[in-house]
Amino acid sequence: MFTGIIAELGTITHVTPTEDSVRVTVRAPRAVAKAGHGDSIAISGVCLTVIEQTDDSFVADVMGQTIAMSNPDQWAAGRTVNVESAMAAGEQLGGHIVQGHVDGTATVLDTRQSGDWRVIRFALNAEHAPLVVDKGSITIDGVSLTVSAVGDDWCEVSLIPETLVATTLGVLETGDTVNIETDILARHIARLAHFTKGAFA
Repeated sequence: MFTGIIAELGTITHVTPTEDSVRVTVRAPRAVAKAGHGDSIAISGVCLTVIEQTDDSFVADVMGQTIAMSNPDQWAAGRTVNVESAMAAGEQLGGHIVQGHVDGTATVLDTRQSGDWRVIRFALNAEHAPLVVDKGSITIDGVSLTVSAVGDDWCEVSLIPETLVATTLGVLETGDTVNIETDILARHIARLAHFTKGAFA
């Protein structure tokens, strides 16, 4: 379990394809310092399991389904990624409940500056759009954000200067792809509504 508060920017240093997955090495000194074998670390919103580690890097396997659900450009050597260690029980929940199980991807439609802030608009597909609400929570590339505006097939977030420099979101441009995870509570409600439709008619 994560909170969407990014601890550091890491770098994917090696990618080794296997039959139906890839093995990645990620340089992330702060996360590795408190990680052990089998621990979870989120990389741009994707929960990975540590299988090997050094003083400043860790190795993890990324299964085929995860690759299919996430940004295909993410799994490349040299890629800068957002890194968050799993939340320990009793720690402060600074963002919102994030599972590290991305729902899919979204595309940047527009970015615009508003003083020191930057507003980014993302396209939402028909599956994700109903799960995103104004002033609700959404995770973009592992970053916990508040939705500042929403339409039928898009949403916007407003990024403070700290988020722009402390995460990869500060370099996003129109056409870029990001990983998204919608609010787990919204997904549960949508699932319940699907099965109870017409039950109280």
